Amino acid sequence: SSFLILLPVSVLHGALFTYGCRVFASCTTADASSVGSVYVYETAGTAVGGAAWTFLLIPYFHTWYIAAGIAGLNGLVCVLLLAPGCRTAGIRERIWGGAACMLFLAAAVSFAGPADALHRQSVKSQWHPLNIVHYENSRFSNIGVVEQDSQYTFFLDGVPHIVTPIPDILHAEEFVHIPLLAHADPAHLLILSGGAGGIINEVLKHQTTQHIAYAELDPRLIELLKKYHTPLTERELIDPRLEVSHMDGRRFLQTTEESFDIIMVGIDEPADLQSNRFFTREFFLLASQRLNEAGILVFSLPGSLTYLSEELRDLNASVYHTVQDIFPYVRVIPGDGSNLFLTSHDESIIAMDVDRFARRTVERGLDPQVLVPRHIRNKLHPGWMRWYEDFIRGRTEKRNFDFTPVGVFYSISHWNAVFSPALRGFFYRAGNIGIQHVLLGFAAAIGGILVLKRRNSLRFASGVPFVIGTTGFTGMVFDLALIFAFQAMYGYVFTWIGLLVTVFMVGSAAGAFAVTANLANIKNHRKLFVRIDLIIMAYALALPLIITAFQPLMTAPEMLQAFRAVILLLSFISGMLVGVQFPLASRLHLAERGDVSRSAGLLYGSDLLGGWIGGMAAGVILLPVLGLFGTCLTAVLLKACSFMILIPHPNTS
Repeated sequence: SSFLILLPVSVLHGALFTYGCRVFASCTTADASSVGSVYVYETAGTAVGGAAWTFLLIPYFHTWYIAAGIAGLNGLVCVLLLAPGCRTAGIRERIWGGAACMLFLAAAVSFAGPADALHRQSVKSQWHPLNIVHYENSRFSNIGVVEQDSQYTFFLDGVPHIVTPIPDILHAEEFVHIPLLAHADPAHLLILSGGAGGIINEVLKHQTTQHIAYAELDPRLIELLKKYHTPLTERELIDPRLEVSHMDGRRFLQTTEESFDIIMVGIDEPADLQSNRFFTREFFLLASQRLNEAGILVFSLPGSLTYLSEELRDLNASVYHTVQDIFPYVRVIPGDGSNLFLTSHDESIIAMDVDRFARRTVERGLDPQVLVPRHIRNKLHPGWMRWYEDFIRGRTEKRNFDFTPVGVFYSISHWNAVFSPALRGFFYRAGNIGIQHVLLGFAAAIGGILVLKRRNSLRFASGVPFVIGTTGFTGMVFDLALIFAFQAMYGYVFTWIGLLVTVFMVGSAAGAFAVTANLANIKNHRKLFVRIDLIIMAYALALPLIITAFQPLMTAPEMLQAFRAVILLLSFISGMLVGVQFPLASRLHLAERGDVSRSAGLLYGSDLLGGWIGGMAAGVILLPVLGLFGTCLTAVLLKACSFMILIPHPNTS
């Protein structure tokens, strides 16, 4: 659906670039400098749009205001483009009248009320048949609040996050009481996200609880919980033992000097890069350092006692093997819907049985609704651990890391198998891709290129679109890798995506402008083109090394701003390397083809096609399966293929 929604504007965008080059060349000179100039204007406009989106549109306007403003701006541009070609006075007045009407219509829609009404109606239609009572974009996420019969569900980015005042009692009681009763004296607890709406309430029932640290990234979520309050959330949020911190949970762990008896991860699975950071080896190591001597880390993963798919088993196996590398004692309590993980450096979680559970329940004055003796006897049966070990036996041995987030891939694969089983074969083969397969594939490709070259069937200029396509692929890998690294480090990227893309496009415009302005002074265009290709390959190798070099330093609070500056600088350099090559490619291709619009359209199309393939491949497969290093190495190998095409024809200028 996203493809179909974006298709009309995307097709027109690509067509406008080609026509723009033709029109601009007719007004200036029909050479590569005109194509380069249009490319500079296009990337500069994208950069301005990204900055406006990040700092103006998202914070202050909703979708219909933005749509009306963009429609009015584009309509005005169309009118201004038509005006110079009209020599008849009457037609010229009509054009300017049309421009005035366009501006008036945009202003009327934006400020006279229809935009707000349209926004409310579109949100209502989007959430139908649910009763959506609040909808907004905050700095960190999209928040929706749904009400039905005084029951509120708080959605973050379209996913249910908190339900109140009647939560999932079974999940809340199992998630809280089993680990807390496994600990002799759980006084200091940490809840990482998702605590309000039931979890905190169950924790407060334990008489041993002295302090609860609750890390919830988005302050607007807590404000909305207070606005749409219920007796449950009121009890939770006013309790003096609760301390709320508005920051990423992992960042809280990195910066706090406290230690805890229980750390509870209120995130269900590594569904994306933001949530995956709580299921990686780096996180488990950090959590182990913040636990007291007999402390317990608690988290859950999707599970089932009946639907034992290979994808579900791989997801559980990857995280289980990862946490087992850090904690000597891991106990899994399987269930329908979720598997509960208890991990510790103390064997008390293994020794936890029905008698100890019952004794501590009475000692702490608990009266659970679901965890009655028969239910808990079944849950704590030692046979379940053996069942779980059989469940994951023979599945993946891959570990989940920050920069090799296979957990994300297995989560995507699992839900794809549930809702789109026709693609199971594709995901299965993609999950088994290793760097050795990539090396063999590109070795065969390079060998094929060498054979074709020996037969002299490849000419230099005919390979330029392929080179630009590989640059587009590599540029998208750079962009995604930096967004990926930022999210892995900070946990959120909602408002920063626009800024990162903006800086990338500023770099691209700067690089294209520098080369376009000096095209006439460059003596050997081909040699410079080849050198830039080599520089792109070297940069692709260096990028993961630079990012991982900063990872160990991120525990220091003073490195927060420094790393953001580094990410922005790397984004600028990435864009500049991509932008530098395009005007040179136009010069080389025009030298042989001699048609401005055809060359511009072919090269721009190759650039975008490479970027599209790079976005799909890197976002869904390469980054999750091969990780940061493997993905950048794949880009290097692809560029090596294009470099092999550039070597012959020394007389080409």
